[in-house]
Amino acid sequence: MEVNYKLHRLRELADNDEEFIMALAETFLEEVPADAIVLKEAVTSKDFLQTYQTAHKMKPTVDVFELGVLDKLIEVQDWGKHEKASEDVTGQLTEVLEAIDKAATEIRSDFNL
Repeated sequence: MEVNYKLHRLRELADNDEEFIMALAETFLEEVPADAIVLKEAVTSKDFLQTYQTAHKMKPTVDVFELGVLDKLIEVQDWGKHEKASEDVTGQLTEVLEAIDKAATEIRSDFNL
């Protein structure tokens, strides 16, 4: 439990309310993997605006679940925001997507979802 994500900050924010934490875990599973698909497609198609918007939307959740890739997600976000077509962010994107996939699998198992 809590290898690919951490609940420390979330527990503090939720004041150890387990029902609230469960609801946030469910929301993570509903939204973040779907957003990851959108993000991957946006980067692949060089849709800078969609990249920026999706990465920006994902930041708080990636941060509060402490996936360890917030800095990489910000790099992807900034690539979109500043339309850095000459730069390659596929490495950063891959790290973000792998972290999300691992965390989602673990959360699903840990919370029996």
